[in-house]
Amino acid sequence: MISEDKFTEEHESPDFIDDENVENELFEHHRIIADKGQGLLRIDKFLMIRIENASRNKIQQAAHAGNILVNGDPVKPNYRVKPQDVISVVMAHPPRVTDIYPEDIPLDIVFEDDHLLVINKRAGMVVHPGHGNYDGTMVNAILWHFRNTPGNRPDAMPLLVHRIDKDTSGIILVAKTEEAQTRLAKNFFDHTIDRTYQAIVWGTPKENEGTITGHVGRNLSNRLVMAVFPDGEHGKHAVTHYRILRSYGYVSLIECRLETGRTHQIRAHMKHFGHPLFSDERYGGNRILKGTTSGSYNKFIESCFEILPRQALHAKSLGFVHPVTHEKMFFDSPLPDDMSQVLGKWEGYIAGRSGADQGNSFA
Repeated sequence: MISEDKFTEEHESPDFIDDENVENELFEHHRIIADKGQGLLRIDKFLMIRIENASRNKIQQAAHAGNILVNGDPVKPNYRVKPQDVISVVMAHPPRVTDIYPEDIPLDIVFEDDHLLVINKRAGMVVHPGHGNYDGTMVNAILWHFRNTPGNRPDAMPLLVHRIDKDTSGIILVAKTEEAQTRLAKNFFDHTIDRTYQAIVWGTPKENEGTITGHVGRNLSNRLVMAVFPDGEHGKHAVTHYRILRSYGYVSLIECRLETGRTHQIRAHMKHFGHPLFSDERYGGNRILKGTTSGSYNKFIESCFEILPRQALHAKSLGFVHPVTHEKMFFDSPLPDDMSQVLGKWEGYIAGRSGADQGNSFA
């Protein structure tokens, strides 16, 4: 039995529609509550009546994939609907909010075959069209790529397996067939995908490596951010493993391996851990949290923020088993220029800092 917390995803506000790390989430496309007088009827027949243009074959496929839930639990096509059952049809990609058109936008395609695409997404690119972002997205760009690639149908829709935030760069995996999407989504669900991120964070953790746990859910007073809660109180179970790659005292470059994939998991966990991501406005990392009180240090940090006006987070690598050939696949991407430049500035600053700069410092 799959626990229901893997399947629940609320309709997002405009600021959340393209947020990072929803690999384990499925999106509710239809929600139907059976009438009080509903007679016993197979759910595949029931949904054929209630959902426009739904074929029995498609409904049965969705049920076998665990994408039809009744009162929070997945059911088979022969389940008989009862009065006031709450029926949800969920899929691994958000419902379309508008027609999506191909756009000639460059993509850094790392790998492609008949079943999947691996893309190194640049920071600033929204993954999927949503409220306020109806064009200029990665999906629009992929549609254009499909249009110009022999063997791909012009109307083929990219099937998202996971997403990363607009201002997070790095490796993202896209399925080209429903079979590939279903198998890859299962791998994410079972935590058999190997994902690493690299981030610049404020300060240096006391231990060189460790594990951060704690439920991640909506901040109870501000839905635009996620917060960490004691297990069982609110949100969903989340686990992030980290290790320090380089420490500059005031900031550090760390690697994060995700055991779960919750919205803003790394950003929320690192803030809760006392080390917010550098330049992360939403989680308080866009101000000086560690360092000195000197004017020269303030100018140095401002120059870093100008180079990197986003959260310092990069989806570095992705390892998985190919959904069709069963070959082990691994893809790695270099740090983008903005993060590399900021790290270079920190190298220079630490090497050349004066004793006067170390006189007064933040806690």
